Amino acid sequence: MANTFKVITKAGVTSSDVIYTVAGSTTTIIVGLMLGNTTSGSSNATVTLGTDTANRAGANNEANENVELLTTTAIPANTTLELLSGNKVVMETTDTLSVTGSAALDVVLSVMEIT
Repeated sequence: MANTFKVITKAGVTSSDVIYTVAGSTTTIIVGLMLGNTTSGSSNATVTLGTDTANRAGANNEANENVELLTTTAIPANTTLELLSGNKVVMETTDTLSVTGSAALDVVLSVMEIT
């Protein structure tokens, strides 16, 4: 298995925008996520983990559902919010990470892909 670190950036996110989709035959670990508000006013941010992972066998026989990691959280003008500091999120094939901003947000996502 190969482990590859990657950075994904997107500037000026205002509507729901899929920032990252896990490729086929890949597991991804989110190692960091920063949202920067580059405007002169507050911006509300929502971060959504989207998944269509089906039921599993055994004790965890339940399908995953889309969840919000951050819900309409205010980021003050000209500041950056670091999410998941010290924590990790595992994503499976076809899972997505989306960001929505009420005003322009810059997004920096750091991941490790396991192929």
